[in-house]
Amino acid sequence: MSHQIKWASLWLLCLTGLLGLTPARLSADEPIDADLLLVGGTLHIGDGSAGHVGDLAIADDRIVAVGRFEHGRVKKQVDCRGLIISPGFIDLHNHSDSPATSKRTRAAVNYLTQGCTTIVTGNCGSGPIDVSDYYAKLDERGIGLNIAHLLPQGSLRREVMQSERRDATQEELEEMKSLAATAMADGAWGMSTGLIYVPSSYADTAELTEIAKVVSDHGGIYASHIRGEGTGLIDAVNEALEIGRAAEIPVHISHFKSSGKDSWGLVRVAVDLIQERREAGQVVTADQYPYIASSTSLSATLIPAWARAGGTKQMLERLAEGEDTSRIHEAIRKKLELTDQGQRIQIARYRPDPSWAGRRLKEIADHQGIDPFDLVLTILKRDSGTKIVNYGINEHDVRYVMQQPWVATASDGSAKIPSEEIPHPRNYGTFPRKIGFYAVREKVIPLEEASRSASGLSADILGLNARGYLRAGAYADVAVWSEQELIDKATFESPHRYSEGIRYLLVNGTPAIWEGQVTGALAGRALRHPSSGNAGSR
Repeated sequence: MSHQIKWASLWLLCLTGLLGLTPARLSADEPIDADLLLVGGTLHIGDGSAGHVGDLAIADDRIVAVGRFEHGRVKKQVDCRGLIISPGFIDLHNHSDSPATSKRTRAAVNYLTQGCTTIVTGNCGSGPIDVSDYYAKLDERGIGLNIAHLLPQGSLRREVMQSERRDATQEELEEMKSLAATAMADGAWGMSTGLIYVPSSYADTAELTEIAKVVSDHGGIYASHIRGEGTGLIDAVNEALEIGRAAEIPVHISHFKSSGKDSWGLVRVAVDLIQERREAGQVVTADQYPYIASSTSLSATLIPAWARAGGTKQMLERLAEGEDTSRIHEAIRKKLELTDQGQRIQIARYRPDPSWAGRRLKEIADHQGIDPFDLVLTILKRDSGTKIVNYGINEHDVRYVMQQPWVATASDGSAKIPSEEIPHPRNYGTFPRKIGFYAVREKVIPLEEASRSASGLSADILGLNARGYLRAGAYADVAVWSEQELIDKATFESPHRYSEGIRYLLVNGTPAIWEGQVTGALAGRALRHPSSGNAGSR
């Protein structure tokens, strides 16, 4: 079955039975009864069209009318004049797999205050592979927003092959394909890869394609942290496109960028390449966080993937002595050169000395009177899981990428509460920054397009037909916000600052934010793919 036919079938399924779009519900000829009526706001439907003034009615967990209609019996009415009413935002790339099941962070307040009502977990090839168990935990414990999960290929490979750096045997490949089929049947929305991380990076193109074919058969997408975001960007993009072509699966490139000053501008070549494939009919999209810095572990930033094979212990042994030591040291020195001897690398979390969080590598090295290279070796030996923020992205590239109509907004962050860690501000500010700063204040893109990149486009990419748009019959994930007040407050120096400007936020019709205040409701749901056997909470 071709990809187009499979997706058309799924779309029709969602549009009829799953969405519950009956003629009676769509009709505005009779007065509309509502539990909640939002009146007089500027409606941003989610499709990029210009906003228009109208009303929105909600009954239970559904939108029942949008636009101009006669009001029936209404339990609660909210005056939204001067405010924008939009779909709740959808974060396609999130790492809240564990935080979503923790009592401390499951409310995801740092995302609710950004206007998010749905996030996608399982990204970069890492996360739970038992999708049924993961969804069951979310349903049982309660969550602040909706979660859709991707099958993480790196964790899948580790389950079958541990962290070995070798090709999979045919038997191992068949086991991975079987587990992938189970994950998709349990409601996963696709598969993700993290091709700079161990062991995801040890899978070759052929192996990834074979598993992607299984995902494609279930109507899923292929979302990839590609194999190179620096000077190898074009080869990495080509690999993703080839997997998509061979597996007949939509390709989605995660946190699209060219990272490292020696690759600045290369993302524009990649844009042209993707555009060519799109014009030829291939389904290809991407997402972006609107910042000039990325964030991951220090080891993943400075040490090649091959040197991290077998886990931390073997990595540290290679780093200390052996036939590969000089190669690893050379790679670290080259990376330090590209980051101005560590001046572009900021510590986010260092367990042995939390006071280092927020400081640059070069600054710490200078203060201690040592070479940045020696500091790196010391840090990795004491805490191989050290997290960093890397200022390696060009501002002009950021602005260029966000202007592409197929690039959605995504944070690459996770649910957090304030702590001694100094994480990337994207965890608290991605969506208001894209809309409030780049669209409203800088006018890099129209406001309607910025809203679409956070809602309708994201829903289309994922195949999430019941959310992402203001439509009668859709789930009532709705954000009400002020165009002039919506803004990120988190900075690289002080990232634990909640965004401002969201007046009301409804998750499945339940207020998560009311009159600017977080309610504490846990109204989110585990969202299962409509092709699964249990799509009741899509």
